[in-house]
Amino acid sequence: MGVTGGIGSGKTTVCRLFAERGVPVYNSDVEAKRLMERDPAVRGAIRERFGEAAYVGDRLDRQFLADRVFHDAAALAALNGIVHPAVMEDFDRWAREQSHPYVMLESAILFSAGLERRVDRTLAVMAPREVCIRRAVERDGATEEAVRRRAATQLSDDEMLARADYTIVNLSMDDLRQDVAKLDLIFRDEAFRC
Repeated sequence: MGVTGGIGSGKTTVCRLFAERGVPVYNSDVEAKRLMERDPAVRGAIRERFGEAAYVGDRLDRQFLADRVFHDAAALAALNGIVHPAVMEDFDRWAREQSHPYVMLESAILFSAGLERRVDRTLAVMAPREVCIRRAVERDGATEEAVRRRAATQLSDDEMLARADYTIVNLSMDDLRQDVAKLDLIFRDEAFRC
């Protein structure tokens, strides 16, 4: 299962609720950061493309890298060309090691990066735009303007609805828990039929 959603939608909360039900969850953002820090091949490719300044000692200089790719589409594509395949290879290895009937791949860029082709089904977590903005401001301590800029770069709700196999509207924790319980039963049933 691929799980996605816009900023502040609650995709991580949904994944946590599935994890509480025993579902293994692979957070692609967390794992991408780990691979950029620790994987020798990824580190070497980043150094080759962006120079030695991409790392300070053994630590990735995130600000340096962000400054290089923020306004440069070719640099961003190059970084994605290094990181996305490594994450998918790591996910595939990790998924093979799991014994649960199904696993989840959490990714904010599931559709925009074409990662939906690597999973059997997709789940989009959604909430009204203003709710998402408020959640992200409170969670990240960012300004509303900064959150709105980030949200503007993401897929629209209409696109998300059109592309996802399943959706959850995240308005209350009680409803969310019920929705996750129902979907878990559906996903287990689908996994056993495959």
